[in-house]
Amino acid sequence: MATYNKFQDFSEQLVRGVHDFDAHTFKIALTNTLPVNTQVSLDTVTNNPAPAATNGYTAGGTATTIAISETTGTTTVTGTQVVFTASGGNLGPFQYAILYNDSATSPADALIAYWDYAAAVTLADGETFTVKFNNASPGTIFTLA
Repeated sequence: MATYNKFQDFSEQLVRGVHDFDAHTFKIALTNTLPVNTQVSLDTVTNNPAPAATNGYTAGGTATTIAISETTGTTTVTGTQVVFTASGGNLGPFQYAILYNDSATSPADALIAYWDYAAAVTLADGETFTVKFNNASPGTIFTLA
């Protein structure tokens, strides 16, 4: 199971209204470069080695569907699983799956969190890799109490 890591800037940007979980597009991007918790936008991470936009991987990653629920003062944000499939050749290597807000403009592509899979993964042609939040789909991304 992957290890969850929140980017430090996310909490400030959440309070400032950068993230609209009802209307914005949220994506998972893959990289083999360890993200730094103080980074604020996707380009600061993926300007480093990232899977090429080929062999089944789209530049910028793949969208997840976000849902919000609230029960007795605790808000839960969940996301649907994202599946990457190598097609036409190998996809990778990558070790980190990054959740970011593709609609955010200031900062652009604002970072939320990343999951560390502990070792680099390379998918052979036809293999799949599934990102599940909290090992479920839909799975909990975070809660606010």
